[in-house]
Amino acid sequence: MTPEQLAKIKAEGTVVAAKPRLLNDNTMHYCPGCSHGVVHKLVAEVIDEMDAENIAIGIAPVGCAVMAYNYIDVDWIEAAHGRAPAVATAVKRLNPSRLVFTYQGDGDLAAIGTAETLHAANRGENIAIIFINNGIYGMTGGQMAPTTLEGMVTATTPYGRDVELNGYPLNITPLLAQLPGTAYVTRQSVDTAAAVRKAKKAIRKAFENSLKGLGTSVVEVVSTCSSGWKLSPAKSNEWMRENMLTLYPLGDLKDAAKDLPKNK
Repeated sequence: MTPEQLAKIKAEGTVVAAKPRLLNDNTMHYCPGCSHGVVHKLVAEVIDEMDAENIAIGIAPVGCAVMAYNYIDVDWIEAAHGRAPAVATAVKRLNPSRLVFTYQGDGDLAAIGTAETLHAANRGENIAIIFINNGIYGMTGGQMAPTTLEGMVTATTPYGRDVELNGYPLNITPLLAQLPGTAYVTRQSVDTAAAVRKAKKAIRKAFENSLKGLGTSVVEVVSTCSSGWKLSPAKSNEWMRENMLTLYPLGDLKDAAKDLPKNK
């Protein structure tokens, strides 16, 4: 469907839903029930609605998120594992008028790239970070991640995560909210239609903050991994709500823009 055809349908008031223009026709490789596809759709919609197609630059590191560039038709750079915030910092500083964002999983952002994430946020780099937290290393075989819950069974914790042996789950988003360089930090999900709408609104705010130069914005999306969790897509959503959201409750953790004078 061309943009002109879609505009005509919208004008006639007959459209209910449509594939985002910037989401291409490549078949997604994600497992059934995976949250990545939904978030990809939201990113594509937001960039399109902001008319930011020609200024958007996404940074995709290693992990299940690595092939985001294969689905969303904007400029992308692939970063080494965990280094997306460092690459995004360079891109944004060299191109301050661009919309620069990273798309990262929990193993990438909260383990391999902890230093890059913390220091970019602490410096207040004008980038947006989209953080997919499913509590497991999905691509490499379902190993324990920093965000894996206590008692959660993974490939490397077959009897459940033991705090004495494996340490505590790393709840990194509240930590990022404490840093002076972050402008907006929020935690969302995409397990229901209402949640999807809230997540889209959060992504748009993060992107707008990047363009306004307000500092670092972080949108965590608490997600499912039906393959890694060994559950059906429906059961994964149930398990997420019953378990993940206890440690990772949804909502805004920081919105510094609300405290700015209205004339700014």
